[in-house]
Amino acid sequence: MKNNKLLSIVFLQGAVLIYSLTTVISKIVSNYAFLSKEFILFYFLDFAVLGIYAVLWQQLLKKFELSIAYANKAMTLLWSLLWSVVLFHEGVTPVKIIGVILVIAGTIILNAPAAEDGAENGSAADERKMKGGNL
Repeated sequence: MKNNKLLSIVFLQGAVLIYSLTTVISKIVSNYAFLSKEFILFYFLDFAVLGIYAVLWQQLLKKFELSIAYANKAMTLLWSLLWSVVLFHEGVTPVKIIGVILVIAGTIILNAPAAEDGAENGSAADERKMKGGNL
C-alpha cells in the first residue's frame, strides 16, 4: 500500500517534470522570430508536451485529491529553476533557493498522511494485535 502511494507520487512528480518542459520550450521559442519555421516547430512541440501532460493530469486526478495534485504542480518551480541554470546558465539567488525550499516543504507536508489517518491506522493495528493475542 505504501509502495503504491510512493509510485503515485513519483508518477505525479514525473508529470510535473514534463509540465516544466513547457517553460523550457517557451524560452527557446522566444529566441525565434514570430511565425518563423523554428518558432512554429517549437510552438507545436510545446502544444504536444502540454497534450501529454493533460492526459497524465487526467490520470493523476483519479489517484489524488485535486487540492493535493494541484499543490504538487508548484514543484514546477524547482524544475524550472534547475532548467534555467543547466540549460540557460541563468543565475540563482539565495531568495530563489529559499522560495523553492519552502515550496518543497509545503508539498511534502501536503503529501504526508494526516495525523488522524495515522491514529486510525494505529488503533486498527492495535485491535488486530489484541484479537490475535486472544486466539
